Parts: sequence; C-alpha cells; structure tokens
Amino acid sequence: MTGGDSGIGRAVAALFAREGADVAIVYLDNKQDADDTVAIVRAEGSRAIAIKADVGKPRAGEKIVADTVKAFGKLDIVVNNAGEQHPAADIRDISPEQLQRTFQTNIFGMFYLVQAALPHLKKGAAIVNCTSVTMYQGSGGLLDYSATKGAITAFTRSLSENLVEKGIRVNGVAPGPIWTPLNPRGGAPVEKVATFGEDTPMQRPGEPNEVAPCFLFLACDDSSYMSGQVLHPNGGTIVNG
Repeated sequence: MTGGDSGIGRAVAALFAREGADVAIVYLDNKQDADDTVAIVRAEGSRAIAIKADVGKPRAGEKIVADTVKAFGKLDIVVNNAGEQHPAADIRDISPEQLQRTFQTNIFGMFYLVQAALPHLKKGAAIVNCTSVTMYQGSGGLLDYSATKGAITAFTRSLSENLVEKGIRVNGVAPGPIWTPLNPRGGAPVEKVATFGEDTPMQRPGEPNEVAPCFLFLACDDSSYMSGQVLHPNGGTIVNG
C-alpha cells in the first residue's frame, strides 16, 4: 500500500492487519511514521514491512513489488493511496515542476505499481485506488490535484474493464475532507485549515478510521460483485458517482 505511513493509509493498514492481512507500506521520507505504522500492524498479529520509495519514479513499482513478494511470497491486494497537493489560487502560480510532480505522484505512480504488480495478481485479487471528492465537485484552489483525481477515477474505471476477465477487481474510494497530516502540511492558509470540512452536510471533517472500512470492503470478497465503482465517504455530500 502506497502512502501507508500516516493518515488514511495508516488506518487502512491497521484495519487490514486486524482482518489477518500481512501489509507492505510504502513511504517517501518519514521513516518514523512508517515504523510506527509497522508497529501497529505487528501489534495486530500480522507481518509488516516498510518500503522507502518515490512512487512517481518509473522503477519504484518494480522495487515495491519485489520487496513485497520477497517478504510475503505473494501479492493479493494493491492499494494506491499515495498523494500530494499544493494549493494555488491562480493557475499561473502552478509551476511546470509542481504540475509534473503532482501528476507523477498521484497518477503516474499508480500506473507504475500496477504494471509491476500485474504478473503476481491472480484471479480474486483486488486493486483499490484513492481518488477524491474534488474529482466530482472540482476545487478552485487545487487545480492540479483535482485534475489528477479525475484521471484516477478514469483509470479505475478503465483498468476495471481491462482486468475484469482475469478475475481482478478494480475499485476506488473518493474521500471528502479527511483530517490527515496532508492538510496542515499541504500549504493551505491557517484560516482554511481551522474551518476544514465544516462546509460538508455533517459540518465536520472525517477521520481516517471512517474511511478505512471502504478500502477493506473493496479489497475483500464481500464486494465480489463490484468492479469499476467508487465509494464516497465524504460527510454526506451528494455527488454523481
């Protein structure tokens, strides 16, 4: 699972472990957070490893899959959760470097990981991708981020069509405003962080533990008749899913 060191990824890792899964988490640079997540998984009685990798690099997927298969002997579930965002009120403030970096992490990394994982995925395997409510609503201050989330949803639906005959299901989760380290670290103004999530029908941001069950459901046999779909833990916001 990419982006597994904190936030939604950590909650998903813990829940998967609680259900008996061994978990490989991928982190970019925060080793302490990654180690803490590994400890949480192991406390649930499952095996865990942390893999340092920049998912936006073309060879990262190969390393992630190789390390996972070496540790556990197989690969059954791929969770593409890594993401980054850089708020900008004016499209002219988005540099070519930022634009490329956001797309590399958020969508290119999914392609690289699935390409590397596919030879190991057998009938019954599942891929779960993290998109966002911004894909459906848009976001005036997150132009490049929301564009990548639109690409992720299209990728999810198209990959589902591509793999369904192999017995591999592909689905997505589109969280609304969830309180994770991405929020205060993402460059948003202090006043926006202070009121984060209050514009949802539930008038509050969600917690990672309120999102993780969506990933678990889509990864397990309980969702065996679902592919190409997206779940929406977003505080009651109605979107055309």
